[in-house]
Amino acid sequence: MTKLYRRKLKILSAVILMSLVVKAQGKRPNIILIMVDDMGYSDLGCYGGEIDTPNIDQLAQEGLRYKQFYNAARCCPTRAALMTGIYPHQAGMGWMTVADMGTPEYQGDLNENCVTIAEVLKSANYKTYMTGKWHLTNDRKVSGEVIDNWPKQRGFDRYFGILPGTENYFTPTLYSNNTSYTAPDDFYITKAISDTSATYIKDHVLKNPKNPFFMYVAYTAPHFPLHALENEINKYKITYNVGWDSIRKSRFEKQKEIGLFSNETSINPRDPEVPAWEQISEDERNEFIMRMAIYAAQVDIMDQGIGHITQTLKKYNQLENTLIFFLSDNGATAEYISNGESKKVDGSANTRESYRINWANVSSTPYKEYKHYTYEGGIATPLIIHWPETINSERMGTFTNDYGHIMDIMATCVEVSGANYPKRFGNNEILPLQGKSLLPVIEGKTRDRGKIFWEHEANIAMRDGNWKMVAKTEPDEQFSMSTLHLYNLESDPTETKDLSLQYPEQLKNMYQQWLEWGKSINVFPLNTLGYGPRRSLYRRNINGQFDMNLGGWEIAKSESIEADIVTDHANQISGANAAKIQVYNAGNKPKDLSMSWSYPAKTGEKLSVEFKSKSDKPSKLSFGLKKVNSANPVLISNDVLVDKEVGEFLLPTITIPEDGNYELYFYMGDIKDNSTLWIDAVNIKTSYN
Repeated sequence: MTKLYRRKLKILSAVILMSLVVKAQGKRPNIILIMVDDMGYSDLGCYGGEIDTPNIDQLAQEGLRYKQFYNAARCCPTRAALMTGIYPHQAGMGWMTVADMGTPEYQGDLNENCVTIAEVLKSANYKTYMTGKWHLTNDRKVSGEVIDNWPKQRGFDRYFGILPGTENYFTPTLYSNNTSYTAPDDFYITKAISDTSATYIKDHVLKNPKNPFFMYVAYTAPHFPLHALENEINKYKITYNVGWDSIRKSRFEKQKEIGLFSNETSINPRDPEVPAWEQISEDERNEFIMRMAIYAAQVDIMDQGIGHITQTLKKYNQLENTLIFFLSDNGATAEYISNGESKKVDGSANTRESYRINWANVSSTPYKEYKHYTYEGGIATPLIIHWPETINSERMGTFTNDYGHIMDIMATCVEVSGANYPKRFGNNEILPLQGKSLLPVIEGKTRDRGKIFWEHEANIAMRDGNWKMVAKTEPDEQFSMSTLHLYNLESDPTETKDLSLQYPEQLKNMYQQWLEWGKSINVFPLNTLGYGPRRSLYRRNINGQFDMNLGGWEIAKSESIEADIVTDHANQISGANAAKIQVYNAGNKPKDLSMSWSYPAKTGEKLSVEFKSKSDKPSKLSFGLKKVNSANPVLISNDVLVDKEVGEFLLPTITIPEDGNYELYFYMGDIKDNSTLWIDAVNIKTSYN
């Protein structure tokens, strides 16, 4: 058999396999949901931007684009609504995974009264895959490796990516299914997400030809930190020399040219916090040019990866029968981040920078506001839908005037897959879908989307037809009805003309409906605290029963000692779990084995510490309270002898001298070789005189 004959036979076999795949699947499409992170409304070429995004632009030219599609203003709430088809609060994600605020709606962990798209589509014999950022599991569960809400446990057959909200692009902690590992050398996460997605597609076609697939590709790009590869950064070093005012103007002109906005639409003025480009120094200009060049490179690399995914679909004859969604999780981020080892703005691994409000204002063009807020700049996302078998040539490359919400993606997946959305899943009652299918719009029809509601950090909004009510609440301030505004988005899509005084009854009626919705899903009491304060409050809720394993605890161990600190699930002391310290070889050098808990405290507060402990061999345990980053850190300490009987130990009450971060520490200073010590029921009591 000649090489040429073997090659022809191989090609023929592949063609036959592809035809069998399509025949086996029938008309049920594969579904790929692509979510990008912190990308503004106007960054893509097909939405007015100058960044090189040919692959995404091609999806737009061959598909359908929404002018008005909405997310939930922030990472976690958006992802919860996207995955479940219900409002974020209903799914347990009224805020972020960094804190459990004490109510089911704000627990910061996906609850059991919702189902994910993956869980629903598995029931219809779809194979399910995910790559990228999860961000739907409480951060303590992630660090404590409590896996009940990880992607594999929420319906995905295969998973690769990161679980928390942000990581270094070059050196992240990665997860493959339920196993964590350190990124290898020469790693860049955007490329890894793209490559793994392509691999999953290839493996699926070869191993599961009878099943359609659902794939959720959740890029971390272009979320800070500003990390990108040198070649792509170099592409944009000159692009932004003209400054943000010029780029913003050119983006808006292009948006009008392509039909995204009418000539009568007004652009919002430059944000008052952003100076004119001509007003800043040459050094500042050079630095800001680099910030935007790196950001653009992040988007560019992501677009290249989407090209890899679509080319893989073409290679395996899957593109025609694959429904692709592309959207962003919130508007551009104006957050000021600068806390890396290096303060250089060069895109390298030891930096941690953001592109600042100056460029976020450009990404939001022509809207106002950003991520966190419920003006269009915070909640409007590009939505591209690509499905060659259903979107005919006459409608390819067009915009729809319909509006929709990320909750609608679940409803659409359910309808096109033939799956049944359950009333019960396992032993749990499931909340009804809040989203509405986009299929009528995809097929060229119109639909009445109706009312949509928002709440995030007391930033509220409601959309009903052309009317939108919206209010911005500044961090740490109380919500006030005086901040309510009213807009007609048909005539004023950029929210430049407040109609609240002209139509007071309309505003009053919409606010009343928002109140009724808010009460029905328990958004109250409205909390305006930001990230830092809410995280600090949660730190005061100590994981002292080790319900989340060692989640939230810091473990330190020197090379001179062979030991492990893990969680023991054998109920050694009082609860289901306990911290278990195993020492194999204590060594002869000064020992450094400890566990600690960071605790924010206030001046005049009285703290006392209690815990229980035991050891299979008599051991000395030191514990105490110290001030972080202080010249004289230790406030109080105590040494106790622990043996086989469970002992209850107490650290005497101490008055906190000043506001700040303190640390409760346990130092295993004298534990014998081949011994085990347990710590449990750790509690910090607080009081005032």
